[in-house]
Amino acid sequence: MGFHLPSVPYPPTREGFWAPVTSTINWCEEDYYATIYSAEIVNTLTNLLFIALGVKGIRNCLKYKHDTVFLVAFIGYTLVGSGSFAFHSTLKYPMQLVDELSMIYSSVIMLYSSFSVSRSVLFRQVLGFSLASLAIFITLYYHYLQDPVFHQNAFAMITILVVGRSVYMMEINLRPSLRKKYPNASHIPPGTLSPSEQLANEERDKLILRRMWLMVGSGVSIFLGGFGIWALDRVFCSNIRRWRHQIGLPWGILLEGHGWWHIMTGIGSYFYIVWAIWLRYCLHQSQDKYALNWPSVFFSLPEVVLIKDLKPTPGVNGSPVKGGYTKGEDRKSV
Repeated sequence: MGFHLPSVPYPPTREGFWAPVTSTINWCEEDYYATIYSAEIVNTLTNLLFIALGVKGIRNCLKYKHDTVFLVAFIGYTLVGSGSFAFHSTLKYPMQLVDELSMIYSSVIMLYSSFSVSRSVLFRQVLGFSLASLAIFITLYYHYLQDPVFHQNAFAMITILVVGRSVYMMEINLRPSLRKKYPNASHIPPGTLSPSEQLANEERDKLILRRMWLMVGSGVSIFLGGFGIWALDRVFCSNIRRWRHQIGLPWGILLEGHGWWHIMTGIGSYFYIVWAIWLRYCLHQSQDKYALNWPSVFFSLPEVVLIKDLKPTPGVNGSPVKGGYTKGEDRKSV
């Protein structure tokens, strides 16, 4: 049975404005079939989501005065999208470096954020110098090797370390059973709160944990889903190209696996930075001041805001929920 939706044939590839290709890697999308000014039009335009979410994150950081490290992280996130836009438009090696190295630098910034919280000035200085040295080493060694596999492995290892450290910090600081087992300087000293206040805080933090795990699960699933689609795109490229030509435009765009990688990793990475902002406030015992605004899991993007700017949403047993905890009449600030 044939494909019956209206479509037009794929135009032939041609010599592009930015030719010749000098990058060390090319993708499954055919070059210059849509316009001579963009080597890979779908891979280029899908980066606009990165840029839009980066601007959204920057505005949120400036409005609510989140820690500077997160403002820098969102600026780096925006540069990733801009670099990838330029790279897929031109397929030039210098633009490839801008794209791929900005991914490394943004990940290193988040690595610093996850390991520097509640640490001494000396520790943060040593950590910053060490991570800067790591970023420089990756830059120079990657330029020497010019092997994309090295970049991909380095990015994957840093990302796993960042997420793992953040999950560890979230659990030992917010889960009541672990907080009692592993006390640290960020916790409220024993005896500061009355039993009722302590119980209220524990219930609040359990709700926040559930909300955080939903966010982490969503972000990681979307990110890994994008990676899986991209992997299929690389392995079955010849078949996918044939299928695209069989179904024609615009439907063939849906089979651009690397474009889906941009969309899904952009959303997943955005989720991580927002989660890191929220976690930082929780580590600083600011759960009653800042909260997560995420009205719909499927139809909205989360952001961290002041609780006074939140509209109550239906929660457990009809109680209003703000940022992951139930705010009843007897809830006391700490």
